[in-house]
Amino acid sequence: MGHRQDLLAAARRLLRTKGYARVTARDLVAESGTNLASIGYHFGSKEGLLNEAIGEAVEAWTEALARIAMADPAASTADRGFSAWAAMLDGLPAHRELTVSYLEALAQAERDPALREQFARHYRRCRARVADLVARSLGDGSTPDDPRVKAVAGFVVAVCDGLAIQWVLDPEEAPTGEELREGVTRVWEPVHHAER
Repeated sequence: MGHRQDLLAAARRLLRTKGYARVTARDLVAESGTNLASIGYHFGSKEGLLNEAIGEAVEAWTEALARIAMADPAASTADRGFSAWAAMLDGLPAHRELTVSYLEALAQAERDPALREQFARHYRRCRARVADLVARSLGDGSTPDDPRVKAVAGFVVAVCDGLAIQWVLDPEEAPTGEELREGVTRVWEPVHHAER
């Protein structure tokens, strides 16, 4: 591995053990066996490195959830979404430290335009990946650029973020996959009846 990959691997480990706010550049150098100059050269800053590590971890988790959602070719689009949300909720205990670090990082991004743009890019990639899955799931010739597909992708990502926040703050009372299914069904019931 080169310095870039060594630093990313070290950042992922430290985000899990120390959290975003407590990782120092010296921690990253010691954990990776690299040097301070490598952080600036490859990532611009310590925060840039940590955010990249978070982004890669989120993308890997998104891919794992995508495999779960698309596992049953006969499943409806809604069932695929609910299976991915249930898997996300089930996986949160194993990703707690990373999820907390992610939330810490989002708060820091508000005060740093470069970090904010870095997270915006991560979100754009995530929404694009989800839009691709939605378009494939619909199977009606829709493309990821279709406005209704993009709207569904944005909704899915927003629900994931909301679930993660609720789970971090109150894991015992955060909605389960079944409760989420029930809630979405009840919200859309009046709309469905009005369309008839």
